[in-house]
Amino acid sequence: MSGLLRALMLGLALVAPVAVATDVAPDILLANVYRAQIDVTRYLVSEKLDGVRAVWDGKSLRFRSGKPIHAPAWFIAGLPLQALDGELWMGRGRFAQLSGAVRKEIPVDDEWSQVRYMIFELPGASGPFRERADQISQLVRQANVAWLQPVKQFSVADDTSLRQRLAAVVAAGGEGLMLHRADAVYETGRSDTLLKLKPWLDAEAEVIGYRPGKGRHTGSLGALLVRTPEGKTFLLGTGFTDEVRRNPPQKGTWVTYRYRELTNTGLPRFASFLRIRED
Repeated sequence: MSGLLRALMLGLALVAPVAVATDVAPDILLANVYRAQIDVTRYLVSEKLDGVRAVWDGKSLRFRSGKPIHAPAWFIAGLPLQALDGELWMGRGRFAQLSGAVRKEIPVDDEWSQVRYMIFELPGASGPFRERADQISQLVRQANVAWLQPVKQFSVADDTSLRQRLAAVVAAGGEGLMLHRADAVYETGRSDTLLKLKPWLDAEAEVIGYRPGKGRHTGSLGALLVRTPEGKTFLLGTGFTDEVRRNPPQKGTWVTYRYRELTNTGLPRFASFLRIRED
């Protein structure tokens, strides 16, 4: 059992300097889950990128928590003065590599040369989303740098067509689809203006405890005890890599998990660890 894991399980306090939080989370639009009765013809659809949400205010690049992203100077220099909202992305199936790159305080050029800033919104811009999507494409053309790209938007005729596109994206290694109301003015907060459609549902919970592993996992993590924003607690015991089992997320960390559906008591069914939430 690693020293960190032993300390965590015994509830020992690790001595660390007290930091005063100064970063303010930006107001951003958050998605609801797609429902079959939605009129898909009113939405523009795009692939849900498995990346890291990043907000640019014209001067600095930040995580959704408000904490700074330490991108190389050349990467920042290529961005316009216009506020942007999008995903840092390396491509399908490369989230772990991307996460490792963008979380470093000292950026590595070779890693960042593989990162694309995929733009899907213009914070505070006027007009309906359909017009803002066109403006995004224009901004990208004007910037003329390889690492700034628009998220491709398309239309579908009905729910059947939408499900066919979802199947094609997932088969190719993608995560799912996003639907954004084409006539929507810019807004923030959680709204049906933005919907996500995935084969699995996902949610976030806070780590509040641990259970030791058994069998081949003896000496490492067996399960995380987590608490949802609604106050529900449950054990999250699958989906971990060997590295995460050896070095589990500390208490207070928020993690993302996937699940099939909710039980009658509001707990996720077939919950599986996906990743530590990016701040």
